[in-house]
Amino acid sequence: MSSAGLEVAAPKRGCEDSRCPFHGHLKVRGKTLVGTIVSISDKQTVVIQRALLQKVQKYNRYERRRSKVHAHLPPCVEAKEGDVATIAECRPLAKTVSFVVVQTRGAD
Repeated sequence: MSSAGLEVAAPKRGCEDSRCPFHGHLKVRGKTLVGTIVSISDKQTVVIQRALLQKVQKYNRYERRRSKVHAHLPPCVEAKEGDVATIAECRPLAKTVSFVVVQTRGAD
C-alpha cells in the first residue's frame, strides 16, 4: 500500500505539487473510478470518459451510456490521450474537479 492510502503503487517520479496525493497534502476518500482519458488540458486537468450499461426495464435490455469526469493530473503521473486511468475522489479542487488521477495504464 502506498502513502496515499490506495492499493496502487506510488509513481517513480517525484513532484512538488501540493495537490498530489503521493507527494503533496491532498487526501483521497470515497470512490475510485476507471475510465479512458479523452482530453488533457494545459492546466493539469484531464477528462475521463466512462462507459456504462443502463438497464431499460420496459424492454428488459441494456443501453450503452457515457459519462465524463474531470480530474486533476499531478506532474509525477505520466498520461496521454487514450490511456486507461484510475481516479480517486478528493476534496473539490475547482468548480468541476473533485477527482485526482492516481494511476495510468497504456491503451487496452
